[in-house]
Amino acid sequence: MTEPLIARQHSILRTRPWALAASMAALLTMGFWADSVEAANAQEADVWSTLSAKSDKGLLLDVTKAGARLVMVGERGHILYSDDQGKTWTQAKVPTRQLLTAVTFVDDKHGWAVGHDAQILASSDGGATWSKQFEDLSREAPLLDVWFENTEHGIAIGAYGAMLETSDGGQHWQDVGDRLDNPDGLHLNGIARVKDAGLMIVGEQGSMYRSSDDGQTWEKLESPYEGSFFGVIGTAQANTVLAYGLRANLFRSTDFGTTWQPISLQAARGPLQFGLASATLLDDGSLVLVGNGGTVLRSSDDGQSFSVFNRTDRLALAGASGLSDGNLILVGQGGAHFATATGAERAQP
Repeated sequence: MTEPLIARQHSILRTRPWALAASMAALLTMGFWADSVEAANAQEADVWSTLSAKSDKGLLLDVTKAGARLVMVGERGHILYSDDQGKTWTQAKVPTRQLLTAVTFVDDKHGWAVGHDAQILASSDGGATWSKQFEDLSREAPLLDVWFENTEHGIAIGAYGAMLETSDGGQHWQDVGDRLDNPDGLHLNGIARVKDAGLMIVGEQGSMYRSSDDGQTWEKLESPYEGSFFGVIGTAQANTVLAYGLRANLFRSTDFGTTWQPISLQAARGPLQFGLASATLLDDGSLVLVGNGGTVLRSSDDGQSFSVFNRTDRLALAGASGLSDGNLILVGQGGAHFATATGAERAQP
């Protein structure tokens, strides 16, 4: 997908609610429009995701760890988990057929997933079964990311400035979008904790916010970039954070977002041009970013520099997680993919 087409789709997203319900900001960098439209047409409120032998090969948008277990989410309400480092996958019982956009776990049991129709799902058994905690069809908008401090306190963010908070593990969710200086309702695409500093949110039109009190109050930041950020991640270094988005725009701050420095990304044929969709901090402190065109970036110096690898299949990637042997599992178009530590294709073990 070319950047002009991305821009046109993003304009549609801003003006037509049905398109928003069928898409999300990060998806626009990946060419998943048709899949999202199909997901948006599933408007049944009390249905279960359909069991499919090929669910690990469908569109997947995020992967994370629940202890030693891997859990990934994606289209049609599919959530899958693996206890053998991805060799085999079990499809969880999930009470939705909507597109799920992000998943997080605070320990080996307790996790949350978010997606279209402003849905929030919760699991207390490591992702094997899920219950629906929240849904708001009237928003006609997806939730795009979710963060939890512990088993009680969490925040979910999404399109049109949506921000929901819980202090009781999701039994109740409160709309707290008015805590942000966001009068135009810009989409909020990513939320992350920054070590020894606080929380940061990034989104549409370069919007950036930080909180030093776990989300009770927020400060709007001066952005180094006017285009959309699709995500943010704290590094293993205190006060250090990366924000990333369209056309491989990547910025690094060592003072919790007060100042930013652009990070140059050089591919084999020149500067990297593909959008970046997701990032993860591995157990060894390394950073992995993935995105369009099969892009896999890896840094071992807290984001000061990155190796750049574009996979030969060029399939768009939406998430990554580390495996116990030091290799990676990637998710996106075509489902789950095994990769080396730098992102190259690797046979399933």
